[in-house]
Amino acid sequence: MDQDNGAEIISITDEDGVEYELEVLATVHYRGAEYLALTPADAADEEQELEVSILKSVEEDGEPLLIAVEDEQELEEVYDLLMEQLFEDEEE
Repeated sequence: MDQDNGAEIISITDEDGVEYELEVLATVHYRGAEYLALTPADAADEEQELEVSILKSVEEDGEPLLIAVEDEQELEEVYDLLMEQLFEDEEE
């Protein structure tokens, strides 16, 4: 993970071998797992709407792995927690 202007940037590779640079907007823990709100690192600050993805951090064969959250209720609950955290950070 890199720090770029105070932002936490991670690099992930998809199953096709394509590498992406993502900025970590927030992380939360929910039911014993860590979830990350991510946006493309090259997204322009002027964009009205950021493309945000929520991924779950898991370990597979001792390696960290980010996976999509497939359960709609789980995704909604994690989204609500992430939004609360982001709004709290803005108020500080």
